[in-house]
Amino acid sequence: MNDKESKRGLPRHVAIIMDGNGRWAKARGLSRSMGHQQGVETVREITTVASNLGIEFLTLYTFSTENWNRPPQEVAALMSLILTAMEEKLFMENNVRMRTIGDISRLPQEVRDAIRGLEQRTAVNTGMTMVIALSYSARWEITEAMKAIAAKAADGKIDTADITEDTVSEALTTSFMPDPDLLIRTGGEVRLSNYLLWQCAYSELYFCDTFWPDFHEADFMKALETYKNRERRYGQTSEQVQQ
Repeated sequence: MNDKESKRGLPRHVAIIMDGNGRWAKARGLSRSMGHQQGVETVREITTVASNLGIEFLTLYTFSTENWNRPPQEVAALMSLILTAMEEKLFMENNVRMRTIGDISRLPQEVRDAIRGLEQRTAVNTGMTMVIALSYSARWEITEAMKAIAAKAADGKIDTADITEDTVSEALTTSFMPDPDLLIRTGGEVRLSNYLLWQCAYSELYFCDTFWPDFHEADFMKALETYKNRERRYGQTSEQVQQ
């Protein structure tokens, strides 16, 4: 087993693309915002389960850069929902820290203040870290990292010949955590949608048809069991890994 993984075969870091809220609502004749509200309930459930299992990092694709192109009323509803979802009780009862990644400068001031406040209040917690990807896209993140590295090179703080993969990883917004071991996408789509592209180079991918509001503990455990039965070779042979 890779030394970066849990001794129990569980992933240290699970990333999730929470897809299918809108389609879940449409199938029930409800508004898309109702689907997002039900999706928040799933976030609470999976957060509690992951924390109890001892998973170290849970990263949730909450709002992408591309989501700004959705109808204004849906964006406004999502911003309001983000505020109501910042339930401090969930984090404190489960000893969970909250962090965010993404271009949050685009978020309403009220949302930014709520995020920063919750990050500060949960910083004392010592359990799982929940990372919320807000106004996030991998291409934006990598572009910003390249700008930062280029600025250092221009200032003579780094020689271009010394730039390595670690240099890039350290310039990303996710530098405080390990790369995802497992990426889960619900909702039936089979793509990464501009999510953690650099970090997921060697992540195990798990896709399911279940819409996010219907994704419960049993579904999460099935994904984890699938992960435990895979062999992560990182370019090596099975014989090398087993040795």
